[in-house]
This record gives sequence, C-alpha cells and structure tokens, in this order.
Amino acid sequence: MDGIKLSFPPESPPLSVIVALSLSASPVTIDSSAAATTVPTFVFSDGRKLSGATVLLRYVGRSANTLPDFYGNNAFDSSQIDEWVDYASVFSSGSEFENACGRVDKYLESRTFLVGHSLSIADVAIWSALAGTGQRWESLRKSKKYQSLVRWFNSILDEYSELLNKVLATYVKKSSGKPVAAPKSKDSQQALKGDAQDKGKPEVDLPEAEIGKVRLRFAPEPSGYLHIGHAKAALLNKYFAERYQGEVIVRFDDTNPAKESNEFVDNLVKDIGTLGIKYERVTYTSDYFPELMEMAEKLMREGKAYVDDTPREQMQKERMDGIDSKCRNHSVEENLKLWKEMIAGSERGLQCCVRGKFNMQDPNKAMRDPVYYRCNPMSHHRIGDKYKIYPTYDFACPFVDSLEGITHALRSSEYHDRNAQYFKVLEDMGLRQVQLYEFSRLNLVFTLLSKRKLLWFVQTGLVDGWDDPRFPTVQGIVRRGLKIEALIQFILEQGASKNLNLMEWDKLWSINKRIIDPVCPRHTAVIAERRVLFTLTDGPDEPFVRMIPKHKKFEGAGEKATTFTKSIWIEEADAIAISVGEEVTLMDWGNAIVKEITKDEEGRVTALSGVLNLQGSVKTTKLKLTWLPDTNELVNLTLTEFDYLITKKKLEDDDEVADFVNPNTKKETLALGDSNMRNLKCGDVIQLERKGYFRCDVPFVKSSKPIVLFSIPDGRAAK
Repeated sequence: MDGIKLSFPPESPPLSVIVALSLSASPVTIDSSAAATTVPTFVFSDGRKLSGATVLLRYVGRSANTLPDFYGNNAFDSSQIDEWVDYASVFSSGSEFENACGRVDKYLESRTFLVGHSLSIADVAIWSALAGTGQRWESLRKSKKYQSLVRWFNSILDEYSELLNKVLATYVKKSSGKPVAAPKSKDSQQALKGDAQDKGKPEVDLPEAEIGKVRLRFAPEPSGYLHIGHAKAALLNKYFAERYQGEVIVRFDDTNPAKESNEFVDNLVKDIGTLGIKYERVTYTSDYFPELMEMAEKLMREGKAYVDDTPREQMQKERMDGIDSKCRNHSVEENLKLWKEMIAGSERGLQCCVRGKFNMQDPNKAMRDPVYYRCNPMSHHRIGDKYKIYPTYDFACPFVDSLEGITHALRSSEYHDRNAQYFKVLEDMGLRQVQLYEFSRLNLVFTLLSKRKLLWFVQTGLVDGWDDPRFPTVQGIVRRGLKIEALIQFILEQGASKNLNLMEWDKLWSINKRIIDPVCPRHTAVIAERRVLFTLTDGPDEPFVRMIPKHKKFEGAGEKATTFTKSIWIEEADAIAISVGEEVTLMDWGNAIVKEITKDEEGRVTALSGVLNLQGSVKTTKLKLTWLPDTNELVNLTLTEFDYLITKKKLEDDDEVADFVNPNTKKETLALGDSNMRNLKCGDVIQLERKGYFRCDVPFVKSSKPIVLFSIPDGRAAK
C-alpha cells in the first residue's frame, strides 16, 4: 500500500478506515487538509482513486499483510464480514442505536469475534461505530446492560490499547460524540503508526524491567504432563529471561495433594529440559508451608482474614449474591480456635476454611473474600502426612512470588479478573509487590488442554498414556513428530499477545515441515494389501545394488542401497491408473513401457509386464511410480495415522467430554519398506516418497515384528 494518500473532510474523519490502517500498520499518508474533499478518498501514486469509507475499509482488509484473515479466509467469511461492515452505519441512527447494541450483544454471547476466530474488518467497523458516538457509548459501557458487547469492545481496546487510545484521542471528541478535526501535522500519521509498526515483532517489553535484574518463574502444578499451553508460558519466560539477561525459577505449585504425584514432577522436569529452558533452581510451594501458615495466622490476628464454616454451596451462592458470611465478624480468638481445629484435621476443622476479608460487594467477584486455606487430610506426595491444611493458589502464589524475589509474574489472560486480588493479597501481607504480565492462553481447534479432561482420556484407556501422539502434551506432540524448534518458533511468532484466538494446528505443522523437509532422508514404502508385481522382461537377470543419496539436496542424509531386480512391487492404486502401452517413470531408475496388464475375475489388476526404456524422458510421463524390488530383504511396516480426539472445535466449560469423543482416531496400514529402514532408530524422521513424513516410533527388531511409523502432518488441508 505504499504511495497511497487518504484524504477526507477535516470535520468527518473515517474512523473505521483510520483504525484499520493503524492496526495493520499500512503505510498510508493521512491528509485532511483538502477542504474540497467531500468523502474519504484513497489517492494512489498513479492518480487513481477510490472513494467511500466502506470501500476503503474493504480495500485495507484485502491488502493488510500483518493481520491474517483480516477480510476472512474464505468466501463465506468474507460475505459475513461485508454484512457487518454495511450494518455498522445503523449505529449512527439515534433511534436505532440501542436496538443495534442489543442485536450485536446477543450475537456475541458465545463469540470472541464477529466473524471467525480472529480480528477482522467486521470488528473494526462495529467497534469504530460505537467508539465514534463518544459519550453515548461511554455511558453504556459503564452500565451492565450489554455485557457481551462491552466485553468484546474492551478486549479489542485492551489488546491494542496504546494504538487505539491515540486514534480516539486524535479523532473522537468524547464529550459530544462528534469527530474532531483531524490534525494537519505530518507527524500525526507517524504517531498513529508508531506502535503498529512494531506489532508483528516478537520484541515485547516487560514493564519496568531492567537488564540483569529480571527474575521470572515458571510455576506448573504437578497434576499432569506439560502440554502445549504450558509450553507457551514456559517459552515466554525463557524468552524474557534471555532478553533481559535475567533468570528463571521453576517452581512446582504443589498445594493440592489430591491431584499431584512424583510421576508428574519427574515428567515436568523432563519436558522443561526438552524445551531447552535453563533455570536457576527448582523450588516447591510446599517448601514455604510453615511461613504460609504463619502469614495466615498473622492476617487473622490483624482482622484481615477469618475462619468460615459456611457449607461450600451456600458460600458460593453468598459470593455470587454479595452477601457477607455469618462468620465474617468472628473475634480473633474464635478464628484462632477454629484455625487450630483445621491444623489438627479434626471433624470440626474439616468443616472450615480460611478466607481473606476483602469486600463482599465488590463488582469483581474475585475480590469477594477469596479462600486462603482448606482443610484436607490427604497425604502429600513430597511431605507425607505432616499437614492437614493446604493453602490455595490465590494465597500461596503472590506470597511465594514476593519471597523468591520474582520481579515479573507471567500469567495467562484468563486470570485477568484475579489480578486485583493478587495485588490486594500482597498489600494485606505487607510484602513487596510483583509486576504481573498477561498473555493469551493458547487455544487450538479440536484440542483439550484441561488436565482434568486429559486425565479422563488416560483413565478410560482411550489413549495409551500421557505421551500418546494424539495428546497435546509436549511428549505427545514430540512423539507425533514435532520438532521442538518448530514449537518454539510457533509460540514466539505469536509473542505475548493478549488476543484470544482459536488457532489451527496447520500453521504449527507447516513450520515443522520447513524444518524437517530440507534434511530428512527419503525412503520407499508400498502398501502391502493387493500390491502388484510388475515384471520387466528385459530387466536384470541378476539383482544388482546401487548406492544413491537419501536426500538429493542434502549430502548429510547419507546414502542408501537400492536393489534393482527383474520383478518389482508397485501399489494397486498405481497399477489401476496405468494403461497398456503407457510409458511410466520408475523413480530412481528410469522409464518403462507397460506391455500387458493381468486382471482377476473381479477385474482387479494382479500383474503387469513391460520393458525398460531408460533413455526415455521423465518429463513426458504422467505417472511417477514408487517401487520396491521383489526380494526377501524388504521390511514390514505399520503406517499409523491419527485424528483429533474430539469432534467439536472448542469444548465449552459445561460440555461433557464423553459426548464429543471421536470414535476413529487411529488408522494402521501394513506396508513393505526398503531394506535401509532396518537402521532407523526410535525418533528418526523420514519422508516416504509420495506418502509424506513419518517418525519412527518402534524400530526394527526382527522380521516378524513391523517397524512402526507415525504419520507427521505437513500443514496442508486434511484429505
């Protein structure tokens, strides 16, 4: 979009176009000095023009390179976007404004974006229409009338806060709702573009970070294996530590003995090593249990916490309704008496919990007297039966963060409502505050990242374990054939964005393909069932062997021994496609002409015969065939393909996972492979010519036991 100038009447700036240009970092010069211009207009360097706000907005949507799917990724999405772009004008009608708000609010009840799973010009059009009304929309934002609409509006404003606030300050007069005259300074466009130009870069700043003084922590709960969502948090900690020459602490948040085990601890450490994360030391929240108990008692003595024996369901209802607990005004003596019962794990103590004394009428429900301690007589995986009480994450996390000298705690944006709680806990404790830095949780289509739901698959036997190649665990996706370099690149390309996207796996597997394709060895396999023998009447009477490269463009892959024989095996699918008299290419050998095709009573091809034509040009043949020699040196293979474990793109919190289990997630095909595959090791990645990429899961042991190869997705659309 170089060389384009945007002109418009100074009193009527096209807000949606300016927002779209700013978000996409489009290099368009803004010129509001042309008083003769009556409508927004793009003037191109060759003199051509486009006019009209919606026309310009669609042009930006089609031209933007920095925002994927800004104008949809298919015809249906683009048409839906057009509908919303046209609908945006309704908000400028005074009588229809609230009706329009109501319609969009209802539509957004179960959606993050208006169209698809990422920001588009549909969102820009409606967002700008609302923002452009100034005080009228600001008044509604403060009410509870259109909660879904306000949530959507705020999420976009939060994600691009600096950029959008500059646009609003420059072009919208909040007090009246009327657009303000656009600035004439040449610096105005640079001011708008400044942040957007850096949007796609992975360099993201930590607030108030100083080189050499940053300390971060990665704090998984040892209740499962590390999955791709945790990997994002871990790798962002690694990235920031390296950028600021700081350090990372690995801390196990082991405050829930019912779900935790040493098996999970050991495998989390293993997975953190797999990700290449260098950490200063490993700590456990349980290391601080004595200090945490002292702090809880201190808060009770200061009247900042109390013991509550309200039944759990009633407590939840009171929290939702903003009703004070009957125990809230217990005396210090009564609280300490019940606290001792909790420590002892007595019958009375089991009825109680410790709560912080905040504000039960706070609009943010996370601030309504959160639970600090629960009584739980279960044995702990590290310290056995020493304690009968355990702190909650909300109480322990800020305490340990501050004590361990953490400067910045990275948390996914799902914890956003609990940030105020985090700061309040530290304030009441009288401890040093810690900077919180949010990033969006990684959500992938047809993928479960809930450890509870993943555990259900393990316990029901629907998968082979936490390292099952259908699982999103680090061990699972590595076993499937993903290279850690691809995962790191995929996550860092997203940066520390707070944008909540439901992402496809295709991009990750495409990155993986770019890493493995230039170096992985090539081998040959033929599907065993109904394979067809192709006899070359002038082929070699005695088999001979020739050494050829395993990868024609990468010497480091080495060489393989290829045997040439008079009779060779080809796949039935290839045999069916051949006609008598047709010339075909036998890969890594040369051309051959098919002279005869034999079929059985059912019309299936059972044999071919032909002659070699090694002088023939491979450029003139339609079929390029993979083949194997008819020898007893071939190896047996099991080619394994996998599908998603669930049938719904995104499970909601109240969805029962059992209702969406995919009954067909694994397909095994028997095949024959070239003899060189006897040397494959577990974990080796290869390409089977014309079949795709595979990872060796079970190497050659003996002829009767097949080599097991797992198919690696390549990022292309599924067949």
